[in-house]
Amino acid sequence: MHEAEKSDSVVVAVKPTNKAERSAAEPAEPRTETKGNAGQQSTRRAQDRESVSQALERVRQVAKQGKKERFTNLLHHVDVALLRMSFRAIRREAAPGVDGLTWDAYERDLDLRIEDLHRRVHSGAYRALPSRRTYIPKEDGSRRPLAIAALEDKIVQRAVAAVLNAIH
Repeated sequence: MHEAEKSDSVVVAVKPTNKAERSAAEPAEPRTETKGNAGQQSTRRAQDRESVSQALERVRQVAKQGKKERFTNLLHHVDVALLRMSFRAIRREAAPGVDGLTWDAYERDLDLRIEDLHRRVHSGAYRALPSRRTYIPKEDGSRRPLAIAALEDKIVQRAVAAVLNAIH
């Protein structure tokens, strides 16, 4: 309502039929189809403004109601939107993995890269790269090993973690 080039929703007044008895199926005002978030797969939470998939919310509810429930097919929840959200959740200044790919470089062709990653994950062609090994010095003079995953591995890990967090 009151938006540029938008019409108000259609409500057509119809004269009720003249019958002595009123039936529950008696016609009244016809309404247009619902609009808004009826067909959406994700919405915004009011508290923390974090996007949450409605499908993942249903998985969360099933897991909460049936503690013994077994989930055998969850990969379809790793969709393009979840992969994109997982990419955005990664720190921009995070160290690159063995592929040398930085956040800024990946973002340049984000739509194409995310679509390709989604296709590879769902076709079974996606393979995680080995982690880049680096060592962090400790106070006692020794070094602690640290593994740094490739950027796409971080994206897939976050997306899968989001699906599993809905269950556990």
